[in-house]
Amino acid sequence: MTGMEISLSVVVMLVVLALAFDFMNGFHDAANSIATIVSTGVLKPQHAVLWAAAFNFIALFIFHLKVATTIGKGTIDPGIVDQYVIFGALVGAIAWNIITWYFGIPSSSSHALIGGLVGAGLAKSGPDSLIWAGIGKTVAFIFISPILGFFLGAILMVLVSWICFRATPLAVDNWFRRLQLLSAGLYSLGHGGNDAQKTIGIIWLLLIAAGYSTPQEDVPMWVVFACYFTIALGTMLGGWRIVKTMGQRITKLKPVGGFCAETGGAMMLFFASALGIPVSTTHTITGSIVGVGAARKFSSVRWGVAGGIVWAWILTIPASATIAAFFFWIGEHLF
Repeated sequence: MTGMEISLSVVVMLVVLALAFDFMNGFHDAANSIATIVSTGVLKPQHAVLWAAAFNFIALFIFHLKVATTIGKGTIDPGIVDQYVIFGALVGAIAWNIITWYFGIPSSSSHALIGGLVGAGLAKSGPDSLIWAGIGKTVAFIFISPILGFFLGAILMVLVSWICFRATPLAVDNWFRRLQLLSAGLYSLGHGGNDAQKTIGIIWLLLIAAGYSTPQEDVPMWVVFACYFTIALGTMLGGWRIVKTMGQRITKLKPVGGFCAETGGAMMLFFASALGIPVSTTHTITGSIVGVGAARKFSSVRWGVAGGIVWAWILTIPASATIAAFFFWIGEHLF
């Protein structure tokens, strides 16, 4: 596939589709950033989404593009990428996001995109088109990120309980209402830094396939800016169906618990972004919330709700891959 074989109009259409996925990512995953701070009453929903969106965009100036490189060059062989692969991958990811948003299921936009690339790549060239090392890291962190989030959230909750042992409940509540603004900002920073780069990676992959860039060149700045701006816009408009599931149905949260969950989740996201691993912000914050609840009282966690979420995690990659493979075939007959 040479660049001349993908027309400019098709490239523009696919870039718009990629930005639509980026918007949906922010919209779908807004709950991850704001659920705890809204559910604890620290900020009103309309203020919380503005706070989260601002930090989503600020991440542009902090994180290197390691996750974008993993998506662009570490998931499927760039040599097999064409407009049909990109179309199938994006539609597969967007379709799964819409399905899970509609039912209020906090699934992973990140893994929906990975699944979309895998499904479209398999439909195009079979298993040899997959880069198993990159996919293996992503699949491993389906389990690692919530486990680390669980332990970080639980450890922080225990530490805070020791430190504030002699403080009155009212004093603790007042302090952590202020501190939760910081922790929510840090989590949103990690969300933007990891998730916006996934769309950057897929647009870069498209530009390389179309001949507008090469793997040796840096990602064009307009792509970076557009993706961070779009995910922030999606977060600002918010996916309210998922907020209740994340904020209160798993376990009841107070400001101190919200602070510990967000801080533990942010630490996990910063760590993964530094390694260039595309992780799920949904998995991470869910693990942290469960860890905080379990640290307070094991029975305070609604394990049935948590178990239902885990099933959505397991299904995300195969489901989005199946949809992507189907739309790869549709794309071949459309353009």
